[in-house]
Amino acid sequence: MSAHGPAHDPYETRGRLQGAEASDEFARWRDLPPRLQPVEPPPLPLDLARLLHRLRLRYVRQAGPAILARAGEEGWDHAHLLKVLFAEEAAGRDRSTREMHRKAARLPSGKTFDAWDPKASAIPGDAQWALRTLDWIGRAENLVLVGPSGTGKSHFAEAIAHAAIDRDLRVSWFTLETLTATIARSRIDASTGKVVERIVRSELVVVDDIGLLPAGADEAEALYRLVDAAYERRSLILTSNLHPARFDSIFPKGLATAAVDRLLHHAHVIVTEGRSHRLTEALDGHGVQPLPGPTAI
Repeated sequence: MSAHGPAHDPYETRGRLQGAEASDEFARWRDLPPRLQPVEPPPLPLDLARLLHRLRLRYVRQAGPAILARAGEEGWDHAHLLKVLFAEEAAGRDRSTREMHRKAARLPSGKTFDAWDPKASAIPGDAQWALRTLDWIGRAENLVLVGPSGTGKSHFAEAIAHAAIDRDLRVSWFTLETLTATIARSRIDASTGKVVERIVRSELVVVDDIGLLPAGADEAEALYRLVDAAYERRSLILTSNLHPARFDSIFPKGLATAAVDRLLHHAHVIVTEGRSHRLTEALDGHGVQPLPGPTAI
């Protein structure tokens, strides 16, 4: 068990995942009329609009005219009308929270599973689908993606991160370089413990591309502090061209051994093999748009 104690319990993560399922239910309740209406619905009465503003029911205020118009046309009972209005508010707040979490996560490139080709990946299909359920995050387990550059490690990690945000989980994204810089800055005012605790408020923390750049004691300390704080409480995703068993080849042995011991205790280790997807696209001429030919004069 980490020396920091169970400040963040995996049960909280499971609760957020269950809350996201309830949010999906809200979305299914939203039975709004088409956006393109032949007649613009009348605005809300001014006193009602002011009351909704005071209660901070922004999304009820925005969708209220269309919902009330349809309720009148179709003769909804009061309970159904309230359900649709509050479902609209809940869905709007969920969308806003997710976008706030997405911006705070600082994900690098916007890659999601929409652009992911499961058949082209070296990750076994069964493992892909099991990881995409995010159940392992609810158990505070880790994911380590190991393989050469261009084999889809970062894409899969970022797609998982986006999926986690869509399930109302908080995510933090780092490279080993940015994680090290964050920890180093905290030494100036002796706030390292607080900074690490703030990082692991996220249910999922990603550290991308370990092993590509030279590393030393500072990088090893930063990784150890994160792994130790997250141990059995938060989930980590690490991507690397080195298997964690070889981290002592780039980090001081003592810190590497301690970090890897905690990291791998509850970890899924996936090895991606094969040719670089980026290099394959480049050699096939699909990496850029063809340049236009000479214009006839």
